[in-house]
Amino acid sequence: MARFTDIRALAFDLDGTLTDSAPGLTSAVDAALQALDLPAAGLERVSTWIGNGADVLIERALTWALGHQPESDLLRDARVLLDKHYATVVESGSKLFPGVKEGLHKLASTGMPMAVVTNKPTPFVAPLLASLGIDSCFSLIIGGDDVIAKKPHPAPLFLVLGKFGLLPAELLFVGDSRNDIQAAQAAGTPCVGLTYGYNYGEPIASSQPTLVLDHFNDLLPALGLEQDEKDETHRI
Repeated sequence: MARFTDIRALAFDLDGTLTDSAPGLTSAVDAALQALDLPAAGLERVSTWIGNGADVLIERALTWALGHQPESDLLRDARVLLDKHYATVVESGSKLFPGVKEGLHKLASTGMPMAVVTNKPTPFVAPLLASLGIDSCFSLIIGGDDVIAKKPHPAPLFLVLGKFGLLPAELLFVGDSRNDIQAAQAAGTPCVGLTYGYNYGEPIASSQPTLVLDHFNDLLPALGLEQDEKDETHRI
């Protein structure tokens, strides 16, 4: 397996990378649609709409339900409904993917700075991380409201680079969708594409990340970290 040798910090996407949040997002989307007398979309469809933030998520849902682009007033009302319903299920409707909690704590134990970079609305992010027991792993959280341009624009990663004082080659970004890979490529940072997330039904390899991994635990050896907790020489 290829290894990254010059990495000084890590950044992670959230939905589809660290958390399986599709059930909660589906519940919120369907509740918003039904409140507008529109049909529910269901988990399979909503999973393919995740990744570009709440505005795009509800726009995709409305376009599917109506069969055409929604008017701006309807889009605004639907976004309010989405946030209202999601606030009630954001924690109960999300869980960590296998190996994530253990892997993050192992990485955090190296003392290397780590960030979350997500298009999810910012107010939902920190409470979700805390409820999942991983908030202490991150020294920086960049949510969808913290930058003018969301992923796939590189702005969120440029913000991370500035906050951490790094060159692009020193930050590794880990994500599950083409938005993540495109953002990393535009920022000039190496990136890992995880195969188990929500990439619009497309294989993540088609976006040509620096490295493709099937499991979160595969990230540890890729960074030169071994599983043996007693071996202090295996540090990044």
